Amino acid sequence: MAIPRAFTEAGMVFAVAYVTAQVSRPAILLLALGRHQFRRLKLRMLVTFSATGVLWITGALLPTGTRVGLWASALALEYLAARAGWPVPGLGGSTISRWDIAGEHLAERYQQFFLVALGETILVIGLAYSTGSYDPAPTAAFAVAVVTSVLLWRIYVQRAGLILAEAVTRSRRPAADTHLVMVVGLVATAIGYELTISHPLRHPETAWVAMIIGGPVVFLAGRARFEYEVFGRVPPSRWVAVGVLLVPVPWLVHAPPLISATLAAVVLGGVAVADARRSRGKPPEGAAPPM
Repeated sequence: MAIPRAFTEAGMVFAVAYVTAQVSRPAILLLALGRHQFRRLKLRMLVTFSATGVLWITGALLPTGTRVGLWASALALEYLAARAGWPVPGLGGSTISRWDIAGEHLAERYQQFFLVALGETILVIGLAYSTGSYDPAPTAAFAVAVVTSVLLWRIYVQRAGLILAEAVTRSRRPAADTHLVMVVGLVATAIGYELTISHPLRHPETAWVAMIIGGPVVFLAGRARFEYEVFGRVPPSRWVAVGVLLVPVPWLVHAPPLISATLAAVVLGGVAVADARRSRGKPPEGAAPPM
């Protein structure tokens, strides 16, 4: 609830809620694990989140510019700590390859993370369209947005998304941040939906095109890495699609947002068709993670 006003009057509420969640989780597990081998890991996590918590709380007390800097630093430290195995001086660190990975459980969490973000794009589409007029241009933008979300889902699940659990089980280093990249793409795409439905025929700002086109580009980049993590290869259609989306950007900054959104939907449709053709008539491909 505090996120929409985290950089204004609700900064302290947001910081306290975030720090409480991050610190209490390893603290509870630290007590619950007893003599379990992973108890030391939770101790290192507790130390890390307690240290970054100082930055979060301090940032909430300072002006917006300084707050952004401190919070960005805290977030970067948390991500780096996670990737490095939560190292703490005197307590050591660990590697993900030494953890007991429950492939089906972890894959389900990754997919839920993605599907929640995809569901948010649907909500944005409905809210943006319901608060405006039902004229032909906004209606066309609404239809393009719905088709785009369906295509994003289709591209995700075909076929890597269907066998993610198998890939995670076989991989020594399942990369959680790949789904984060795809979710960033979904969020940017959702912003593009709102702009397109609200102003389908207006002269766009550069930032609008960055969201409308950049969202699918970031998603495809994350999906390309996802494909590599599951199969050890990346289909050319991913990079061709990214190129087709980026090349006309200098022209799209002068075209109505509806044109950019339509181009994104057509290109994503091409990727979905290429994926379907590649697997047609062939036995289901198994996971072959390179890591």
